[in-house]
Formats: sequence, structure tokens, C-alpha cells
Amino acid sequence: MAGKIHSSAIIEDGAVIGADCEIGPFCHIGPQVRLGAGARLKSHVAIAGDTEIGPGATMYPFASVGHQPQDLKFHGEPVTLRIGANVIVREGVTINPGTEGGGSKTVIGDNCAFLANAHIGHDCIIGNHVILVNNVMLAGHVTVGDYAICAGGSAVIQFARVGAHAFVGGLTGLENDLIPYGLATGNRAHLAGLNMIGLRRRNFSREAIQELRRAYRLLFAEEGTLKERVEDVAAEFHAHPQVVEILDFIRAGGDKAICQPRREAEA
Repeated sequence: MAGKIHSSAIIEDGAVIGADCEIGPFCHIGPQVRLGAGARLKSHVAIAGDTEIGPGATMYPFASVGHQPQDLKFHGEPVTLRIGANVIVREGVTINPGTEGGGSKTVIGDNCAFLANAHIGHDCIIGNHVILVNNVMLAGHVTVGDYAICAGGSAVIQFARVGAHAFVGGLTGLENDLIPYGLATGNRAHLAGLNMIGLRRRNFSREAIQELRRAYRLLFAEEGTLKERVEDVAAEFHAHPQVVEILDFIRAGGDKAICQPRREAEA
């Protein structure tokens, strides 16, 4: 064990602490935890279970990581939590491991930021560069793609999918799957267009954005069924990688319907 470990921290036998870690006052590290090199635990961080955290993590006071999942069907079966490199976990964040009913694992990618009091439920699969703003709630079995953002106070129902580069607006309740690059707002959520701010911030070309907008209008037009529109868009935009990504997401399906735009008659 190397690095700076405060005298009040409790590190149980069996825990593996990487080089140059800093573990602050009153942290508690369980016996199955593996903490990557250069991690910084500010204070009062509690990490339990079969939990592996990549190098460069930063965790703030009262984060609870890897403790028993909030699932009444859990009966003590072996489950895991895997967190990638350079993840930021702010104050009061809770991250649950998996359950037997969901593959027994929760997986989080690299370079994510989970702001104060966010919750990641059991069996979630989170991509890279994902941001959960304050008080976001992800129920169990949620999948979130790379670069997606969930704004403050938003909630995602169990088994829903949030596509890559998508944006869930503040205080939004998402009950359906959100397409890649999509923008969902409202309670309950509706599809409110594309995540234009995110596309520009990540330097997508003007041409790529224009093609995405044109495909979006065709894909969510009122004529025909979604299946028919998917095939029409696929025929026209087969060489456009971002559109193909959306179509693959829709075709893959899931337990939830696809989040749709709000029609004027429904407003």
C-alpha cells in the first residue's frame, strides 16, 4: 500500500490499494475492494462489496459505493461493481452493484462525473464520459450510452435505455427509450428534438448535424409506422454513421417503447 492514508481511515484486510492513493479521514474500504492508482477519497467515503475502481478516481464525502443493492429480491448472491478510470463521484452519491436478476453486475465506464446525491441503481450499464447532474435517479437495469447527460433532478425508469450523446432535461421523468443524440424533456418525458448543444460542443460538423436533423424529421414524421419510417430512413442515410447509430438503437429494441415527440393534439 502506498500513498497518503489518514489514521482514522479503515481499510479491511484483503483490500487492494493502488499506488499513490489518498484516503482521507473516516473512509471505510471493504475487504473485496480494489482501488486503482492515484485515487483520491476526500473523507467519509464508504466502499464495499466486490468493487473495482479504475485509476484516477475522485470521491467526495458520504459517497456510498458498492453496498447491498436496493432490491428486495437480493439474497446475498455474489455480485459485482466495476467502475472505470478518472471517474468523479461527488457528495452523497450512491452506486449499487448488480443482482442475480440483472446479470449480477453494474458497470461504469471511464471519465464519468456523478454530481451530488445522484443514484445509480443495480445492474446499470453506464458508458464513457457520462454526466449525471445533482439528484439524478437511475433505476435498476438502466443503460446509458457514451457522452449522455442527465440534468438535475431527472429520473429514468427501470430497464430504459438512454442513447449515446443524448440529453435528459432537468426534472424530466423518462419512461421510454431515448434515441442517441435525442433530447427528452417533461414529466412524463417526450422527445423534444436533437441534443444540438451537445453535438456542437463535441465538434460534430455542420454537415453531420444537418443530416441528423433531416433524418430526425423523417424518422418522427406522422405518416406511417415507426418501423416503416426506420426502413425509409435506412435506405436514404445508410452512409451516415450517426443516423445508422440511431437506427441500430431503435432496431435493437428493449423493454421500453421509444420516446416520441409530443403531437400538437396531445399538448
